[in-house]
Amino acid sequence: MPGDLPDYYFRIRENGAAVFRVDTENRQRRIEMEQIALVNVKNGEIRPHGDRTLTEADMGEIRTWLAARQALLARRDMDDIHRAIDHMNLTAQWAQSRATDAQLEEITDPLLLAMHDLRSVLVRKKADRLMRDQPPAAED
Repeated sequence: MPGDLPDYYFRIRENGAAVFRVDTENRQRRIEMEQIALVNVKNGEIRPHGDRTLTEADMGEIRTWLAARQALLARRDMDDIHRAIDHMNLTAQWAQSRATDAQLEEITDPLLLAMHDLRSVLVRKKADRLMRDQPPAAED
């Protein structure tokens, strides 16, 4: 079993992870985990735990994990958005075919406000992209 374990363990937290060095090479042959750092996924900050000094190997492993975690979270974000589109389509079908008047009364205003807010953001962002991608006007 000791050969199968990684050298580092990352305990996921709200904005990142606590990083532990895994040690199985001790007299009791127990698995010991020593916390060595905290990682913030949002801003990429790596802070040593306590008065520890991180080695280049530590930093390399943490940076590798950080890049992989950020990529995974970005993929999950896009998957969530694609699911939201599916839910919107399913909601339209439900509203058209199965919803009762009472159900529609309950959800119509909140849903219309959310859709209006989303539409406003998407239109503004699209206009920003179009303006940014447009070549500058020639001066006469």
